[in-house]
Amino acid sequence: MNAPKTPSQGPKAPGGSGGSLGLILGVGVLVAGALVAVNLLGSRSSPPPVATASPAPAAGATAFEPTRPNPGPPPGPAPDGMVWIPGGEFSMGSDASSDSLCGLPGTTRDALPVHRVAVDGFWMDATEVTNEQFEKFVQATGYVTIAERTPTREEFPTAPPENLVAGSTVYTPTSGPVPLNDYFQWWRYIHGANWRHPTGPDSTLEGRQKHPVVQVAYPDAEAYARWAGKRLPTEAEWEFAARGGASGQLYAWGQELTPGGKYVANIYQGRFPQQGGDGAQDGFAGIAPVAQYPPNAYGLHDVAGNVWEWCSDWYRPDYYAALMMAGGVARNPQGPTTPYDPAEPGEKKRVHRGGSFLCTDQYCTRYMVGTRGKGEVTTGSNHVGFRCVKPVR
Repeated sequence: MNAPKTPSQGPKAPGGSGGSLGLILGVGVLVAGALVAVNLLGSRSSPPPVATASPAPAAGATAFEPTRPNPGPPPGPAPDGMVWIPGGEFSMGSDASSDSLCGLPGTTRDALPVHRVAVDGFWMDATEVTNEQFEKFVQATGYVTIAERTPTREEFPTAPPENLVAGSTVYTPTSGPVPLNDYFQWWRYIHGANWRHPTGPDSTLEGRQKHPVVQVAYPDAEAYARWAGKRLPTEAEWEFAARGGASGQLYAWGQELTPGGKYVANIYQGRFPQQGGDGAQDGFAGIAPVAQYPPNAYGLHDVAGNVWEWCSDWYRPDYYAALMMAGGVARNPQGPTTPYDPAEPGEKKRVHRGGSFLCTDQYCTRYMVGTRGKGEVTTGSNHVGFRCVKPVR
């Protein structure tokens, strides 16, 4: 489940399957898990046409073919904190039948059709980037994240002056049951929320050094990756790595959500989005330190749950259909050349992957390995982070 970023007519709504910062500084409504913004900052051009996806396979059939990893050993010693992902050819996407696992339909709609992709080998961070790692970057460079910058009148000409205050979007549980068609009930734009103060000015990083860094917008994650001599993964690289060499499984660890009766990812169990609603059967109510659960077959931790992860691809719901219509195997796809989200046609969004500690079968099951999220590029929240990759030169 994703969130929103705001000044009402200013910064945008939070991501995963969501919108933008100009949204809570603006007007929005949640429809079937997607944030729909009414942008009052200016006119929008007509949306580009959307490709039509191929029909799902017949009952009992599967579009998934075996994964064929590239042969051979890693090209050398692993960079610190990274693991080798061999690359290869695999079936990317999700099956429409998975939609039944979510209380809100539409979870797999933009992940259809399943299609063949090949990626080269690369190194990947074993965990999401942590607060202590991001702090080293900030200390070395003096970088200021978007959430720490004061929104300007030039950026948001119609925003009320009281909303032009630095901040970001924070999940705020409700006191009781609420309809799940209004995300404003559980997301708030909090002045002073940023990576140092992930849930607001009274919060700190004390005891959270090993937690994933959050409240990072796409340019913030990109800046860290450049400093570290890395880059953000493409969506195809991310999914190949998360699948760990398996094909067509629902989760990064297999077909069962709780193998052996145990949770193996940090997701939400209980009454969403109520105060105290997360029963923490997985060991954590809220965000968890990295690497608290077994890694997948490639040695990656937390590729499901905990926090969403930025990918470098622009988001379009019809991109998989376009690749399928092109025919053959898509090799090292970089994503579409332009973004487009029908829910918010004027917002520029990148892909999110992996789900977060807020994903629940009542509302969003995007911890399923083939499913997708999306986020406006200048929007952070307290459930979105990232990890990096390093290609072989």
